[in-house]
Parts: sequence; structure tokens; C-alpha cells
Amino acid sequence: MKIHNFSAGPSILPKEVLEKASQAVLNFNDSGLSLIEISHRSKDFVSIMDKAQSLALSLLGLENKGYKALYLQGGASLEFLRVAYNLLEQKAAYINTGTWSDNAIEEAKAFGEVLEVGSSKKQGYKFIPKNLVIPTDIDYLHLTSNNTIYGTQYQQFPEVNAPLICDMSSDIFSRTLDFSKFDLIYAGAQKNMGPAGTTLIVVKESILGKVTRHIPSILDYKCHIAKESMFNTPAVFAVYVSMLTLSWLQDLGGIAAIEKINRKKARLLYSEIDLNPLFSGYVAKEDRSYMNATFNLTDVTLEARFNEMCKEGGISGLNGHRSVGGYRASMYNALPLESVGVLVDIMSDLERKA
Repeated sequence: MKIHNFSAGPSILPKEVLEKASQAVLNFNDSGLSLIEISHRSKDFVSIMDKAQSLALSLLGLENKGYKALYLQGGASLEFLRVAYNLLEQKAAYINTGTWSDNAIEEAKAFGEVLEVGSSKKQGYKFIPKNLVIPTDIDYLHLTSNNTIYGTQYQQFPEVNAPLICDMSSDIFSRTLDFSKFDLIYAGAQKNMGPAGTTLIVVKESILGKVTRHIPSILDYKCHIAKESMFNTPAVFAVYVSMLTLSWLQDLGGIAAIEKINRKKARLLYSEIDLNPLFSGYVAKEDRSYMNATFNLTDVTLEARFNEMCKEGGISGLNGHRSVGGYRASMYNALPLESVGVLVDIMSDLERKA
């Protein structure tokens, strides 16, 4: 039976990427050595890192525009801290749209004044705050483009006269944007890029080096740029799989091509949620995420039956986050349209049999 993987992360990867990665673990480039045995200083791995960095900048349209791509460790959670360490001198503005932006705010408070210029926390993070007044005398504005837990996503980004910092962990490489509007983007690999273990940071070099505090080397973006993501031993396997995934995306036609597929998947599922009286969406329609669709049963007595039907249909990873409950269908780049079709058929079948 085919398994349809809707996990929010670590999440689905393209089959061909998994096959190449599996072979590399056994015998990398016919060297007789495993990928995870070779030195990160070897020509083979340096080539992998160079290609992973180049692919990221190329796909985002940021080559030769003053940006550097880094593959570091610690996940987005460490970037909450590292962003503030490197950029927050006096005060910064944050928009609170979910658990992860809330965590980022708490980390930043250790380094300066933090202005929460918008929040949907009291309303259960069911929408993206809009028409915000953002001060001009800030070091940066930080936001989270897609909220994995609650299922909201920015469809339009605020204009700001300060560096714009964005946590794109759960929708990086999924849709076309003018990425040059952002001064720093970070994303954990385990949603749309690869396995857990590495974090992509894309940063405009010109925004760095402006804080007066001493920054420990391991937390200093300039140090990692100078060492080309090799200040400490990188997550070799995670970087390699990320490189394979970005190569797969490039061969597919890049971000514009995958965006068309992602929109088809989202339209198919949200149409069923809206038309089927047994289901209701969690967030405001205008702010729905193309990556993470959150929804609930309108009749909780059907939960056991629906769960069993999903299990029989090979649906995996559909449970909502523990803080929200209900269901969450994560439709990352590698999830085929076919899998969404299987889920929609099960939802329709439940309505017919109810």
C-alpha cells in the first residue's frame, strides 16, 4: 500500500532524492566510502557545499546581489537567537503570528527593546495581522512567512524602511516572491529541503557588522561567511540531501513550476473543506497556507471512523499539532497531487457514509 505522507516535518522528500541519498550513504561516488564517512574538508564535500549554496541563491534569484547562503546547525530556534545577536542594537519590531514567532520574540528580548507591532495570539493565531503601523527607527522587522502549526501564510508582505527578516522554514522554495525584498531569510531544512540537521540562512552581507556587542564566533554570521559554512563541522548528510532536493527542484523548472503544483494541491483540498459539511477550516480564508491546511471535523463523533478510513487509505501524518488539535495536511513541495486526491476522496466518502 502506498503511504501518503502529510507530516509537518520532518517531512516528505522526492523519491529520487531518497534513492540517491541512500546510495551515497552506502558508497559515495564509487569511492568505497560512505558520504557520512568522508571529511567535510575533502574536495568531494566542498563541491557539495558550493553547489548547495549556489543552487539556493539561484533558485531565489539572489545571485550576484550581495547575498550569501549558509548551511548552519541549530534549526530555526537557534536563528531566533542569532538574528538578534547580529542585528539588534537598540530596538526591533516583530509580528507575532504563531508559536515560532512568539519564541523568536522571547529570544530577542535579551538584546534590546522588542516592539510587538502586530499579533493574532489572543485570537488563536487564526489570521495574519494587517494594516500595521511599523516604526521607522527600528533595526529590523521580523516575521514568519508561514505558520506550520496554525496554517496561516503571508500573501502580501509589509513595506518597511528597515531590514526585513523572515523565518521561511515551512514555505521556502514553494512560491515565487521578490526575495530581494528580504535582507535575511532562514529556514530549517526539514520541511521543503531535506532532513533535519541543517538550516539555510540567506543574508545580505551589507546588514552585518553594525552592532557594537561582541558576538561569539559560532553565533557570528560574518564568521560563518568567511569560513564558507565550515567554521565547525557541518551536517554533511543534511547538506547533501538539501543539495539533491534543490537540484530536483531546478530540474522541475524551479520555484515557478512547483508553485503551480502547490496551488493545485491547495485548491483541491480547501475546496473539499469548504464544500463538505463535515469539515471546517481553522483559519481565515484569506490567510490560508498553501503548505499547511488546518481543519476540524464538525461532528467529533466521526473522528474514529475518519481516522480509520485515513489509515486504510495510507494517509500518514494528518494529526493536528497538539496545541491546536484537529487535522493538518502539510502539502510540501514533494507531496504529489495524487496524495491530496486520495485524502479528498476519503473526506468525500465520509460524507456519503455519514
